[in-house]
Amino acid sequence: MQETRQHILEILFDKKQATVDDIVEALFQKWDKNITAVTVRHHLNQLQRDGLIADPELLHRNVPGRPQYVYTLSERGMNYFPNNYKNLARALLHRIQTTLPEDSINVIMEGVANDLADAVQLNEQTLEYRLDAAVAYLNEHGYDAKVAPTQGGYVIKTHICPYSDITSGSQNLCHMDLRLISSIIGVVPRMTTRISDGDDLCTYFIPVDQ
Repeated sequence: MQETRQHILEILFDKKQATVDDIVEALFQKWDKNITAVTVRHHLNQLQRDGLIADPELLHRNVPGRPQYVYTLSERGMNYFPNNYKNLARALLHRIQTTLPEDSINVIMEGVANDLADAVQLNEQTLEYRLDAAVAYLNEHGYDAKVAPTQGGYVIKTHICPYSDITSGSQNLCHMDLRLISSIIGVVPRMTTRISDGDDLCTYFIPVDQ
């Protein structure tokens, strides 16, 4: 990666959030880089296109002047830095699967799915709105999801499994995703293909009463 962009990511990782002016100052203090705000914005735009930085939020100020935005790392940007989350998740899942009966595992996974679904704000009750909300949530979390009409209903397709490194062939997390989508859209879909089974993608058929 280009050196200045690497430094910007490190600044956002350390500070959690920063404005363009904060980044300009940090680049000068830490690496003696005298870079203009225009150049920093260029790098930020590229990092955002790469999915490493989240959409900036407007910083509300009590003094007049040019609006400033606060930048943070996206989930993908956070994962760019070393962490032990994957090993921890794999170990926890293995312990759950080898210690608890299947019924108890299902209860846990359904509870987790419901907790995740609670983060989705639904202001409308139409199925189409909920389908769009489900796809938006999935894409925010790395699934590369799409929804399309099909005969008898709709189909959601996810091209990436964000849990592929920790599933070890188990379908418990597949069932969790199924419950998550069901909780958001208010309809129980039928899972027709699974990446964990060797398919190219996961597909969920959502029936619609004719």
